[in-house]
Amino acid sequence: MGNSLSMSDYGLPPGLNDIAALAERALHEIPLGQFPSIRELTIAVEDSPDDDMLAELGLSSPWELTGLYKGIPLDQRGIAEWGQEPDQVVLFREPILLEWIESGESLPDLVRTVLIHEIAHHFGFTDEQIEALEQKTRDGAARH
Repeated sequence: MGNSLSMSDYGLPPGLNDIAALAERALHEIPLGQFPSIRELTIAVEDSPDDDMLAELGLSSPWELTGLYKGIPLDQRGIAEWGQEPDQVVLFREPILLEWIESGESLPDLVRTVLIHEIAHHFGFTDEQIEALEQKTRDGAARH
């Protein structure tokens, strides 16, 4: 993405609305014609995952979770699941900011990566499958 925001672009840490705006911009960059079901996803931004969420996922630290897909993946839906509440991607601002500081990656790129990772769960991809695809992308980019 051309607009690379650095930490010095902010007087204060980016807020919930800043992360939400970056996520919306990233969502609009996805070619929806190929993925029409993405239109039905809602995006929420929260400061950090709560204790119940961490316990349900078997995580001990809120810093381990930058995003979460809430819903039933398309490949697991039956007729009864169609037409229910829209699926949701939740981005967690504080863990994203920590990763931004530690990685040095631009904030828009990081938010886009987390968003796409969670959207992949909407299509039924597991974490292992997503990581394998991300590794192939990194390997391909390294060769060019």
